[in-house]
Amino acid sequence: VQLQACGGGLVQAGGSLRLSCATSGGTFSRIAMGWFRQAPGQEREIVAGISRSGGGLHYADSVKGRFTISRDNAKKMVYLQMNSLKPEDTAVYYCGADVNAILMVPVVYSRQIDYWGQGTLVTVSS
Repeated sequence: VQLQACGGGLVQAGGSLRLSCATSGGTFSRIAMGWFRQAPGQEREIVAGISRSGGGLHYADSVKGRFTISRDNAKKMVYLQMNSLKPEDTAVYYCGADVNAILMVPVVYSRQIDYWGQGTLVTVSS
């Protein structure tokens, strides 16, 4: 499974960005997906996860109400809509794939991830 993330950039606080992750290989409808982020000097952390069908969702407390994860199984894409961005959201964002996913279980932990994308940088200025 190959993952290609894009959509990062520089945005002012309060602004919005939409990240996209294109996948190839594997059977996308059987893969749970997650977005993670890693700020300088910090560990990689979960931002949002989505189950195979999209029916199971998970969000980090820090992004609840601001970020929305979604997927399009026909296009083999997963998205992260980020609104009301804050400077503390600045990080490299990675998409990850759990190819051993259980039907309604979203990605919650990095240990679930079998494949990672290359990361896309999001910088939020104050």
